[in-house]
Amino acid sequence: MGNDMTVHRVIYSSRPFGFDAAMLGGILIAARRNNRRDDVTGALICRSDIYLQLLEGPQAAVSAAFDRIARDDRHLDIEPLFAGEVADRLFPAWAMLDDPARSWLWSRAEVAAGPPAAPAAIGVFERLANEAACGPRAND
Repeated sequence: MGNDMTVHRVIYSSRPFGFDAAMLGGILIAARRNNRRDDVTGALICRSDIYLQLLEGPQAAVSAAFDRIARDDRHLDIEPLFAGEVADRLFPAWAMLDDPARSWLWSRAEVAAGPPAAPAAIGVFERLANEAACGPRAND
């Protein structure tokens, strides 16, 4: 991808249906396979009561990935938080970084109040990207 090209980014939240480690593993295997094929990168922050996901890449590929997610019955109450063009990828080395949501992200009361506003969600992913850049692995 050239430096003069913009990247399409989508951030959304949803509620997991039937959340457990096996289900999350299945989601991540499929996401990584499809994303490698389609030049999509991103991150999924997850816990038993919320998913927050960022997808980035070519507009058509990101839109197709989001459409697959919207049809997936493992996601409930999908709430788009951001969709638009950005200059650079936050997760260029990650077909799909997964990160269990830590307590400093949101309290249960904040989750009950609804998904974070788009600026707050972007901030969470920027912090995660900075941590991932310092981390030992990427899932290529």
